[in-house]
Amino acid sequence: MHRAYCLISPCRNEARFLRRTLDSVLSQSELPQKWIIIDDGSTDETGEILRDYAARFPLIQVVSRPDRGARAVGGGVIEAFNSGLKQIDLDDFDYICKLDMDLDLPPTYFASLMNRMEAQPTLGTCSGKAYYPGPDNVDKSFAGTLISEGIGDDMSVGAAKFYRVKCFREIGGFIQQVMWDGIDCHRCRMNGWGAVSWDDPELRFIHLRPMGSSQQGILTGRMRHGFGQYFMGTSLLYMTLSAVFRMSHRPLVVGGAAMWWGYVRSWLKGLDRYQNLEFRRFLRRYHWLCLTRGKKRAVELVQAQARAFVATQVKAPKAKRDVLVRSE
Repeated sequence: MHRAYCLISPCRNEARFLRRTLDSVLSQSELPQKWIIIDDGSTDETGEILRDYAARFPLIQVVSRPDRGARAVGGGVIEAFNSGLKQIDLDDFDYICKLDMDLDLPPTYFASLMNRMEAQPTLGTCSGKAYYPGPDNVDKSFAGTLISEGIGDDMSVGAAKFYRVKCFREIGGFIQQVMWDGIDCHRCRMNGWGAVSWDDPELRFIHLRPMGSSQQGILTGRMRHGFGQYFMGTSLLYMTLSAVFRMSHRPLVVGGAAMWWGYVRSWLKGLDRYQNLEFRRFLRRYHWLCLTRGKKRAVELVQAQARAFVATQVKAPKAKRDVLVRSE
């Protein structure tokens, strides 16, 4: 079976971690057919390192963008990703992956993902689980203490988001805003595709910069996550319960509190939200099902209804969609 995959990696000032990621990808049991790395205006040694690797490994193509003057998360990352996407023809690949350049991947990472996607034809996007080194993990290796980032099983991790090309096209790619890596998974479910991450040893990877951190500090990153949840359309009730759950993860208490305040502050300011009302209705009803039925059952319900809707559209394209089942 054809298993061609392409990696697209936006990066900016990643010289500290870059070689770890480059070496872990180049050590994979199945290499990508193409790896587009976008140097998004780096001012450190990132460009020099990338040019050295590209000269030695033909599968690597480096795209250089001018320095915008500051790191831009969310929309800026996807803008850079899309500039890399323009360098390829998606028809040449079965799978595409948005991969960060501050990761250390196990050697069978991509082979394992493709094996699982081949076994589950309705799976649209997937990933392993992200871990970050514990305080006693001096060399940041798989041998030392690792702490889970706590990503839900119904999401593929944004740092290493692996997609079936057909699904990626159907959802229209990624939006250029914070929380792009949550919106895309929900859009997959709306279209009848599965989204998942697995916590298995062959799929666990090290995130050398913890999820939710930022160049201003981890609390700023947590507040940004709260804004992202607000933008996506999450309800205050669900956000509050999520923040309470996060208080049991590092940084204890204040991390969850910062997430909650990021949401509430955005609400008080009346900031813009994602302008897709069908999506926002879908999201809130999905979250309600997660609270009342459990996440696993909620996923089963929404995907079953979405697939039924897709089948109906083939027979009657103008059929009206009820965006989420209300009962079993």
